[in-house]
Amino acid sequence: MKMGSEQVDKAAGQLRAIVGQVHAPVGRVGWFSYGGAARVVLAVVLVAVAAGVAGAGLQLRVPVQLRRPGRAARTVMLATWGAAIVAYLVCLGLYAHQLIQQHVVHSRPAQPVFPVTAACMIALFFAILYIGRSLSQKARLGSAFIGALAAPMIFEFPFDLIIMTRIYYLAIAPGRALYWLLVVAAFFLELTTLALLSLSPLVRLPRAAFFAFALMLLIFAVWALFGFGYPSAPLPFAFNAGSKIVAFVVALSLFLPLRGEASTPVPAPAVADGSPVPT
Repeated sequence: MKMGSEQVDKAAGQLRAIVGQVHAPVGRVGWFSYGGAARVVLAVVLVAVAAGVAGAGLQLRVPVQLRRPGRAARTVMLATWGAAIVAYLVCLGLYAHQLIQQHVVHSRPAQPVFPVTAACMIALFFAILYIGRSLSQKARLGSAFIGALAAPMIFEFPFDLIIMTRIYYLAIAPGRALYWLLVVAAFFLELTTLALLSLSPLVRLPRAAFFAFALMLLIFAVWALFGFGYPSAPLPFAFNAGSKIVAFVVALSLFLPLRGEASTPVPAPAVADGSPVPT
């Protein structure tokens, strides 16, 4: 049985009263802005988490080399990642179909920050190709591919935690259970994509990554004070795009070589008479 437009508007009005949002345009996909005390609470939480991340970075003396998985573990990781992609696409397709079928969404949602994301992914891909020029072609391409895919997930994981309960049609669409299944699939995809970073021989966890991630969270905190709104206006667009660019800086810092590592040659081993061994 289809939900009438009056029922949709009534439910939207009830949800606006709960979360403090003034407008919830029927026919669009987005999320409710934070209002009142919720803005301050979110900002304080984000600042506290950013301080914790920065503090962890200060405690890190040397970059942490990620343990690379063996062949069997790599196979399992890639299979799990593939399953996560399929699960997410299936859940997204089913949920979108249900919203359209119930006349809750009338058009494809705008993605104003997508050009920024695409440009950053391309730039990071070629940057990692250059950084890994001493590796084999397969390792270079694999590292660049993994880095370009993982970087948006550094942004998306905390971002999704912030907005997942404030999607416009979470409360008024009949497929609420399907929506939460989509959320689980999204987090599954994000975590499995980030796990792929361990496959690259270039990846280390340096102090700079902690500081850059803390900066991204601080941008989130300022954005929260302005409501953490959908990037359809200049100010939330700037916060969204700026924090996403910083997320790519976090990803780039994971692939940067240690100081002097790329330029200092490894000395050849010597035999008893002091002459170097041919290599």
